[in-house]
Amino acid sequence: DNEPDADNEPDVDSALDTTGEIEGAEPPRRTVADPLRVCFVTSEVAPFAKTGGLADVSAALPAALGRRGHDVRIFMPLYASIDFGEREVVPVDFLHHVPVRLGSHVFHFSVFTTKLSASSDVDVYFIGCPALYDRHGVYTGEWDEHLRYALLARAALECCQRMGWSPDVVHAHDWHAALLPIYLRTLYSWDHQRFGGTKTVLTIHNIAYQGMFPAEVLGNLGLADVQHLLFQDDLARGAINFLKTGLLYADVVTTVSRTYAREIQTPEFGQGLDALLRERRASVVGIVNGIDSEVWSPRNDPHLARPYGIDDVEEGKAANRAHLLREMGLLGAGPEVPVFGVVSRLTSQKGLELTFEAMPEALRYLDIRFVVLGSGEAHLEEHFTWLQRTFPRKMCFYRGYSEALAHLIEAGVDIFLMPSRFEPCGLNQMYSLAYGTAPIVRRTGGLADTVVPFDRRTRRGTGFVFEHHDRRGFSWVLKQALAAWRDRSAWAALRRNAMRQDFSWERQVLDYERLYRHLRARS
Repeated sequence: DNEPDADNEPDVDSALDTTGEIEGAEPPRRTVADPLRVCFVTSEVAPFAKTGGLADVSAALPAALGRRGHDVRIFMPLYASIDFGEREVVPVDFLHHVPVRLGSHVFHFSVFTTKLSASSDVDVYFIGCPALYDRHGVYTGEWDEHLRYALLARAALECCQRMGWSPDVVHAHDWHAALLPIYLRTLYSWDHQRFGGTKTVLTIHNIAYQGMFPAEVLGNLGLADVQHLLFQDDLARGAINFLKTGLLYADVVTTVSRTYAREIQTPEFGQGLDALLRERRASVVGIVNGIDSEVWSPRNDPHLARPYGIDDVEEGKAANRAHLLREMGLLGAGPEVPVFGVVSRLTSQKGLELTFEAMPEALRYLDIRFVVLGSGEAHLEEHFTWLQRTFPRKMCFYRGYSEALAHLIEAGVDIFLMPSRFEPCGLNQMYSLAYGTAPIVRRTGGLADTVVPFDRRTRRGTGFVFEHHDRRGFSWVLKQALAAWRDRSAWAALRRNAMRQDFSWERQVLDYERLYRHLRARS
């Protein structure tokens, strides 16, 4: 039987509204009277290992929960590529050389720990297993990738047992930790003392990545004896899907925006998992990510030429704009010249192919400036390299990534381009809002949830939104943005509207806290 017991489906609708937004959240408090125990299991945590937004969320959400007084412990692999710098990292004596059998393989892991940050009491536990994690980079695509993340899930649970710690919730992130729910229901179902009341949350950060492996690895995952609990159609086709398995057995599935939670239940966005998600729709919740307001704040950002707030946004933006243009070699742009910016992984998901026709035309005929920071797919890098070569005084492409430049771009540009084909949540549009920069976004996923279309007549809205991912839609939204830019009083209102938005984790964390409490109450 591949279907979860309907009687065990959490009554999420009683705690959430129909869009998946938590109702009745209380104002932020520093501590809580009845703290939760939350076990975070993730493949990335910033700043230790980061390839995308997963790492940011895996750091910021536990930190916010910790500030609220909850007992949060993070488990992640000890990759060889992690540079701890001056941090004190200590071994956990009673978690040394712990054996875990995965089929015919017996791996031994040892655990090391440090604080999440200098300002956080949250502990990060690093699973040290050189045989699996002593590799270049985070993800390898090698033959044993399934073992690397099966061990992560098993090791997290083994650690909880040896710590004598009973989490109220195990929060697994993406396919890398998605076997946790079925492991709790099978291999660890005997341990009522530690896990008898433990509930599971699985967060989908990007459904395009699912963890697909040949069915022959079942034995090595420790699931051969319970394969009747898996998807028989997939096994018949010779495959096992980590994320799909997690979606079946997690108590609640969350994703990183309300709109994306709805989108992935459709064939267009569901990547083959939409039918399962529709069956479990009562337990699928969208919670918009937050941003780290300590790191992304124009008022105290060390990367800026001039910090600023809402009261002096015009002066602050002007100073950082001038500094950015000097740094990029894009001179001769007065205050009447709009500056466009991109900070992005250069992949087809981000929809930047829409700039192929629009931006050369705009650069040729309009007095604008354009700054791009990113790297990725060759055809996108080649396009932006060509743009820079063709318009050297108007366009600059920085290939790669620079944290300092990313912050300066957010502060120094006037309009931020984010025309994604799909976007589970997105963070840069929220960074832009915090810095008084107008984002141009497509109405999809978290972009739809966080950017309100600006209306020049009413002076309401925070950015510019287009519907159809095509040349006409993108050209239309560019014209809307440029028309608003020329109306200086409207633009000033737009900037103030943007900076009044609050997408900090101090606010967003309340949604997770309420969800965890709802699950714990069902024990």
